[in-house]
Amino acid sequence: MPWTYWTLLVGAISSAGIPGFAGFFSKDAIIEAVHHASTPGHTFAYLCLLACVFVTATYTFRLVFMTFHGKERFDTSHPPHESPAVVTVPLVLLAIPSVCAGWLIGKIVFTDFIFKPSGEYHGIWAFMAHGFVAAPFWLAVAGIATAWYLYMKRTDLPKKIAIAFGPFYALVERKYGFDELYAWLFAGGARAVGRGFWKGGDQTVIDGLLVNGSARLTGWLASVMRLLQSGLVNQYAVSMLIGVVILTYFFLHK
Repeated sequence: MPWTYWTLLVGAISSAGIPGFAGFFSKDAIIEAVHHASTPGHTFAYLCLLACVFVTATYTFRLVFMTFHGKERFDTSHPPHESPAVVTVPLVLLAIPSVCAGWLIGKIVFTDFIFKPSGEYHGIWAFMAHGFVAAPFWLAVAGIATAWYLYMKRTDLPKKIAIAFGPFYALVERKYGFDELYAWLFAGGARAVGRGFWKGGDQTVIDGLLVNGSARLTGWLASVMRLLQSGLVNQYAVSMLIGVVILTYFFLHK
């Protein structure tokens, strides 16, 4: 699967923030801005961003190594194959800006549009050159090396690390329980709201009151009208006689 492999590799390098690739500009500009900020807590935020650079490079290249390198983990009777053009063409079209899109953003990022340039900015090429000696680059390299060591060289270590960290690893693996929270709060809440509209609105109001209620009202009125409109002449005569008696009594006592 060469097309898939090389486009994934380009995306992984860009995501890791290697200078020159698009991910470098989307990360390092933010990291540098936080580093030179004066807002209280910016140092802690800067350290968190640096940690994210290492973690991102590690799990991104974990994907590359586990998917395309090492021992085969697929059924040999159904080996993977390259996707059709409807998939590979968009992959290539996305990989191209992953390489060079960042080269065009210098005038956008380092102007008043996002933040004012400092005296250290000397153009997009100097910014890329500086990236190779900055901490995020070396942390990205360390993350790539860590992924290679754990998932190519010492494939037994990840399981040992998971066992050693126990509950903390389980907490991280479950993404701090956010999936369960979203499933209960948002998915469950949406189902509860939908169930309320279904039971209260559709079944009770629309079906029960409007549709079935109007049908029952029509049926009751029809049953009353059937008593008056029986089609029997003698009943009509009796009704007319009763009416005459009532009218006569009314006029005589007026």
